[in-house]
Amino acid sequence: MTKLRSRSVLQGAFILTLAGLISKVISAGYRVPLQNLTGDLGFYVYQQVYPILGIALILALYGFPAAISKIVSDIDDQSSPLSVPSFYIPVFLWVMMASGLIFMAGFLSSPWIASVMGDEKLTTSLKSAFAVFLLVPFVAVVRGTFQGQNNMGPTAVSQIIEQVLRVGIIIGSAVLIMKGTDVYTIGIGASLGSLAGAGAAFLFLFYWLMKKGDMWTWRRWDHGISYKRTIFLHGTLICLNYMLLLSLQLVDALTLVPNLLKSGIALEDARMWKGVFDRGQPLIQLGTVLASSLALALIPSVTRSRLKQNPAKVKKSVVSAVKMTVFLCVGATAGLIFLFPAINQSFFQDDQGTGALRILMLVILGSSLSITLSSILQGLGYMKQTAMMIAGGLIIKWVGNKVFIPFWDLEGAAIASVMAVAFVLIGNVVTLRHEVPWGKWTTLPWKGILISLGGMMFGLWLAKMLAFLVFNLDTRLSLFLYTLFVTGFGALIYAVLLLRTGSFTNEELDVIPFRKVVWKLSPKGMNQ
Repeated sequence: MTKLRSRSVLQGAFILTLAGLISKVISAGYRVPLQNLTGDLGFYVYQQVYPILGIALILALYGFPAAISKIVSDIDDQSSPLSVPSFYIPVFLWVMMASGLIFMAGFLSSPWIASVMGDEKLTTSLKSAFAVFLLVPFVAVVRGTFQGQNNMGPTAVSQIIEQVLRVGIIIGSAVLIMKGTDVYTIGIGASLGSLAGAGAAFLFLFYWLMKKGDMWTWRRWDHGISYKRTIFLHGTLICLNYMLLLSLQLVDALTLVPNLLKSGIALEDARMWKGVFDRGQPLIQLGTVLASSLALALIPSVTRSRLKQNPAKVKKSVVSAVKMTVFLCVGATAGLIFLFPAINQSFFQDDQGTGALRILMLVILGSSLSITLSSILQGLGYMKQTAMMIAGGLIIKWVGNKVFIPFWDLEGAAIASVMAVAFVLIGNVVTLRHEVPWGKWTTLPWKGILISLGGMMFGLWLAKMLAFLVFNLDTRLSLFLYTLFVTGFGALIYAVLLLRTGSFTNEELDVIPFRKVVWKLSPKGMNQ
């Protein structure tokens, strides 16, 4: 029974991880055409409201559902059915109270927030963004109920439905802007997209719940479970642990334009430069998601009880997960920094802000490792500590923007972001030392990583020299094709060198796709 439950949990985690990857790739990918359609000013408007919409999304997808799933699991342990009057209604009311307070506070303070951002035209967009919180309870309660019974399918499908509909409406709003509509329409369109996506997700989840008659009853019962404490405390801590990148964007939304004004930049130019700086966000999100994709799947398999039962195996899994994240984030960060002039021009129409955006790409390295380590620490019960690290990073980013931007403009904002993620990463590493000794990290194949990275960078440099020598790369299409080819070429060199230097263990090679080819590329071939 325990083995079946464990397998169910791991399968559910894989389903949610896959759905999360698909959704985040969609979320990162649509921002490139959005910037192309609306320009840097329209992209600036969107990015000013995005952190608020992102917080609502995290509450509806991770924070509240995780807290509710914990309640459902506790009720299930008592062999009690989920009662409409004793579970669904009180849980919904507590979540609605939390979401309603956020909505009221945000809606009423939107004019003040817009003035802090340095752009009072954002007031209507901010008000519409806070309205999304009113739909959070409907989606979160049903998702949490399914997840508490290890049924991740409905949550995964609803997540993709929500994302596709949201993106469709946002792009539709961008098309209207191209036809002459006010550029600030994109902020309202983003909110409407989130409302429509959340509404569609709820309808799908509610239909699925009604089909499952065994998941609800009208019979009342008494229990000793604290709904309020679990929902507010557990839900908040989980949200903070998913908000590293989002919190950095929130600080930039509140402080970047005002601090650019202090450096002597005109208001219209400051808004445009904020849009230029935000070009890095989809690339950071995509790079971080791909590099830390193991993190979500890792949470169910790394727990305090498993560490006590089999410490050697759990520590080995932790080191392997960190190693894979290092492989991916080091390669992605170095490749993006090298290729960014071409990426900037081919994706975003010109090469403005390339220097600052190159610095900003270092965030991928810190955030990928931080998210993986946070996931491990959460599984081991260090939720408060990881949340405190995020809060500390937020303070460093805020102070860094205030100090650096007036002197170094966008480069100052990028440096502040890198410092913030470095703080979170160091804090997580120091916290994890209580469970995984420092000596474990010296076993990582640092020599193989350096050789592979050096080989990849030389290959990229050689490919760049030959491409610009042979071809006339003066159009966006030619630069885009060049970027795709060189990215694939560099990734291939990097992967082959990692294999040839013996950077993977036998167990890790067994789970990599195309095992036969991979084994042949490893130092001792199939007999390793």
